[in-house]
Amino acid sequence: MVNLRSEYGGSERPVAPSMEAVAEGLWALAEHHEQGREIAKAVKCLEAICQSSVSFLPIVEIKTRLRVAALLLKHSHNVNHAKSHLERAQLLLKSIPSCFELKCRAYSLLSQCYHLVGAIPSQKQILNKGLELSAISGEGFVGRLWSCNFNSQLANALVIEGDYNGSVLALEQGLTFAMEMFYPELQMFFATSILHARVMQWDSTTLVEESVNRCNLIWESIEPEKKQHCLGLLFYHELLQLFYLLRICDYKTAAQRIDTLDAAMKSDLERTQRIRELTNEIGALNQSLSRSDLNYKDRSALFEKQTKLEEQFSNYTGVSSTGKVTLEPAYFGNVKRAFADKLELAPPPIDGEWLPKGAVYALVDLMVVVFSRPKGLFKDCQKRIQSGLQIIQEELVELGITDMAKEVELQHSAIWMAGVYLMLLMQFLENKVAIDLTRSEFVEAQEALVQMRNWFVRFPTILQACECTIEILRGHYAHSVGCYDEAAFHFLEASKLTQSKSLQAVSRIYATISFICIGDAESSSKAVDLIGPVLGVIDSFVGVREKAIALYTYGFLLMKQENLQEARIRLASGLQTTHTYLGNLQLVSQYLSVLGNLALALHDTGQAREILRSALTLARKLYDIPTQNWVLSNMTGILIYIRIHMRVLVCA
Repeated sequence: MVNLRSEYGGSERPVAPSMEAVAEGLWALAEHHEQGREIAKAVKCLEAICQSSVSFLPIVEIKTRLRVAALLLKHSHNVNHAKSHLERAQLLLKSIPSCFELKCRAYSLLSQCYHLVGAIPSQKQILNKGLELSAISGEGFVGRLWSCNFNSQLANALVIEGDYNGSVLALEQGLTFAMEMFYPELQMFFATSILHARVMQWDSTTLVEESVNRCNLIWESIEPEKKQHCLGLLFYHELLQLFYLLRICDYKTAAQRIDTLDAAMKSDLERTQRIRELTNEIGALNQSLSRSDLNYKDRSALFEKQTKLEEQFSNYTGVSSTGKVTLEPAYFGNVKRAFADKLELAPPPIDGEWLPKGAVYALVDLMVVVFSRPKGLFKDCQKRIQSGLQIIQEELVELGITDMAKEVELQHSAIWMAGVYLMLLMQFLENKVAIDLTRSEFVEAQEALVQMRNWFVRFPTILQACECTIEILRGHYAHSVGCYDEAAFHFLEASKLTQSKSLQAVSRIYATISFICIGDAESSSKAVDLIGPVLGVIDSFVGVREKAIALYTYGFLLMKQENLQEARIRLASGLQTTHTYLGNLQLVSQYLSVLGNLALALHDTGQAREILRSALTLARKLYDIPTQNWVLSNMTGILIYIRIHMRVLVCA
């Protein structure tokens, strides 16, 4: 039987025995219906108490309304209904001087409701009330834990408003409480959340680096056996470290992080599968034990087996198979999952997650694709793209997003989570287009591009940031099929669709290459006008990705302008940067192709042949068909050059 007095805590007056029995009976019946996934019936049982013509004590009604709200948040998108119950519970709590935990739960759940309906000012107001209550409560450890909960939610609300500095201040306050509690896992949660905010804002590489180092120190301070139960923190920490390393172009260290993430994902998949098997076995065993015709010997044997299975389940999960899940909603969004499907970041009452497990798995797959694609490991890339797309499609269906769904039809409470999966979907399709174009599979590339465009048309606000990417990919497609005018147009359009200085620079660099390929005087002039301003600010970017692409393009332009010695200097510098920092073999092969062409222009056929041979070897390894074609055409140029000079010698 559910005893909400123990579940919610708080001092209270005793309820009259007869009315207490009615409340306890309805609570138990609601729990029975919830276990049977009959949520509507569970809610009706509880609302019978709230709507009764016979008055219950206020404390009974408060606990019941909190329970109803938790059920609605856990199992439905009916946020406004939950909010109504919580606001009524909050009014009733004002007349009760004690009940610290009940008041905190009401504030916390109500904050989540405001978050889900987008009422951020109301959310901040209720969280500040919670922080004030925690500060004067004198509840010690419990009070600090609730302060941590309110600070984490407040930080999230401030990020939504774009107030990163305010968010970091709230998280620093939470970190201070966690340190006072000598709770390293909770310290890690706040330190990693601060890193998240710093990475999102990135107004100072120094501050980001300091956050990275602090996370590493705290993570190392956690005992190894405790780390095994911090899988959510492991993924959160490793992925944020990976984003940081990618931004500063430390690909060698990033590759190690990828291996760690991939191994953790595979291990967790095995663990999750075993938990599901044990859950099914325990369920079947309990059904057998419910039989009334079992003799003593058989029942004893089943009890013994049950004990062993329960012990295994506890070892895998850290809780019993009948352990209760907190009634707090998810840290982000309101979709609740089974225990094995969650990657929790912090203990109750925070009990949140950064992303659902499916999204984290898809993100790991995406990171593997990002690292494998420049190395030409397309078979593994295709497998990961397929895996990621399958995960995302299943999760989108769970959110009610089918083939015909549109943005305007989404419930507000589903928008955030839908945005996560849709952005991941677009990035998988982006990599698919890039791979297809590299392999000259133009039909497949076109189909993926059409998919991206269709998703954007249906979800224009959520996917607004993808509009620039789609234009860039359209430019790459046009360039790959020789439509250089059209390619330049798309690249320039892309530069107008983003506020990102990096994307603007990259788009203009791509447009420059297309203009160079057109080859007439007017286009060459446009190429010079585009690349000049980019070169002027190239050292201001974090990392060297933009610099490597810009040097390649500028060297190519100088070669076309027959400024061959300067072109060689620029290309050699860019090649060294690419090889040392990026490890992008595809770009290396393209550098070698241009350098081979340059050597041919300098009449050094021996060097041209060696360089082009290396470029062709790399291009074949990468299945880079366009680069292979270009290298072979240059090699043909070498043969023509040799034949012409042989004729001259013969005639002489």
